[in-house]
Amino acid sequence: MKNLLDRDLFVHQTALNLQAYRQQLLASNIANADTPNYKARDIQFREALAAAVGGRRGNLALETSNARHLGGTVSLSPEAFVRYRSEWQSAVDGNTVSMDAERAAFAENTTHYEASITFINGLLRTMQTAITGQ
Repeated sequence: MKNLLDRDLFVHQTALNLQAYRQQLLASNIANADTPNYKARDIQFREALAAAVGGRRGNLALETSNARHLGGTVSLSPEAFVRYRSEWQSAVDGNTVSMDAERAAFAENTTHYEASITFINGLLRTMQTAITGQ
């Protein structure tokens, strides 16, 4: 039973972690809207979630081409999917933050975060009902 619950919660847990990280990036962009030469950043959410859920959970094995190479793993973290946002309107000071785009992305991410929490609550409620029968 525990494995079923863990498997079902994994996708939602991963999505929540990525959405929380994205929220931090967007908040950082908004906070640095007046910082000269600051480059707005965002996470490639779909790409990051697909990598985390699609069989690459946790670590990615390194390929070796020679028997004498040392083995190892590379940790997949959200930072690996952070990209600089393309410039929509150039600022004189080199800042690429567009407050309209940041606010829209922040609101969208908040909605997705709340939806993920709602899905998790529903799943846990269903499991509790199955266990207690009430």
